[in-house]
Amino acid sequence: MNLSIGIVGLPNVGKSTLFNALLKKQQAFVANYPFATIEPNIGIVPVPDSRLLKLAEITKEEHKMENLPPIVPATVKFVDIAGLVKGAAQGEGLGNKFLSHIREVDVVFQVVRHFKTTDVHHVNGTPDPENDLAVINMELIFADLQTVQNSKVKTQKSKLQIKGQKEALEKLEAGLNKGTLAKDIDLTKEEQEVTRDLQLLTMKPMIIVANVDEEDLSKGFGKDIVVICAKTESELSQLDQEGQIEYLEALGLKESGLERVIKKGYETLNLISFLTAGEKEVRAWTIEKGFKAVDAAGTIHTDFIKKFIKAEIVGFDDFLQNRGWKGSREAGKARFEGKDYLMKDGDVVDFKIGT
Repeated sequence: MNLSIGIVGLPNVGKSTLFNALLKKQQAFVANYPFATIEPNIGIVPVPDSRLLKLAEITKEEHKMENLPPIVPATVKFVDIAGLVKGAAQGEGLGNKFLSHIREVDVVFQVVRHFKTTDVHHVNGTPDPENDLAVINMELIFADLQTVQNSKVKTQKSKLQIKGQKEALEKLEAGLNKGTLAKDIDLTKEEQEVTRDLQLLTMKPMIIVANVDEEDLSKGFGKDIVVICAKTESELSQLDQEGQIEYLEALGLKESGLERVIKKGYETLNLISFLTAGEKEVRAWTIEKGFKAVDAAGTIHTDFIKKFIKAEIVGFDDFLQNRGWKGSREAGKARFEGKDYLMKDGDVVDFKIGT
C-alpha cells in the first residue's frame, strides 16, 4: 500500500510551489494568480529512509557484489488540488470539480499562508490563516452536506432500506449543518459502516500545514501543525544530498519539510515500514501498524497469503550490527515467526513461501 496525500488550500498560499519542490521538478504550473492549477497534479515521491542505503551496503558486503543492489523506497502519492475559494461547493471559482479529487486521497494536508510577502496576491486581500482554514473547512462541509442530502433522497426512494442508515444520515446532516466536520460527529461503529460509501471529505484525517517565511521555520506552531517554507523547499530541491544537509544545518533544521510532511502522514494513518534485503533489491514496504506477518507478505504478492509458511525476521539494528543475514543467524538474532506475528517498524524480513 502507498500513502496518498491531497494538498488543498486557498489560491496563492504556496501549494503548487510546495508540490514542485516535493517532486523536485516543475510538474505544476506556478503563477501569481488564482487557478494556475487547472487539473490536479499527481506525483509519486520516494519516502526518505536512511536505513535502505545501510542495508544495501551490508548486502553488497555480505554477497561480495561489485555494486550496490537496487534500492526501492516506499512511495507517497501527492495530489496538488487547485485552490478552493469561498462558494466552491456552490460552483464558485472552479467549483466542486476539484472537491471530488479529495475523495481519492488518504489524508488531506490543508496549506495555510503565514508568509508575509506582498509580492504574492492573496485571494481575500490580507492573509489570515485562521480565516483561510475556516473557508476551506466550510467548503468541504458544504460539499459533504450536499452528498448526505442526496443520499437521504435516494434512501427514501429505495425499497431496500439499510438498517440504521436513515438515522446515521440524519445525524450527519444535523452535525454538518452546525459546521462540524464529519469525523468529529459522534457516530457509532454501525453508523460509520453504513455511511462509509459516501466517502465524505471531512471524514478524512486532516493536517494543517503552515507555509511560513524562512526565519519562522524554527518557531513553535503546535505539535499537530506541520511547519514548512515552500520557498526553502524549492531551493533545497535544486541541491544534491550533501548540499541539502548543509543548507538544513545552516537553518538549524534536522529534516526537510518533505520529511516532516511524510512523517506526519505516516503517524496520522498509523503506517510503518518493513524491509527486505537481498541481491535482487533492498526495499521498504508500507503497511498499517498491527498488520500480521501473513498480511505483510500479501503486500509483496497476494499469492503469498495462501502460500505463507513462516517469516524469518531480524530487527534493523541487529541486522546492522551483525552485518547481514549470516551474522544475525550466527548471533541468534534471526528468528522464525508464524502468520499471526505482529510486524514492527524496521523489521528486516525474508518470507518463506510454499509452491
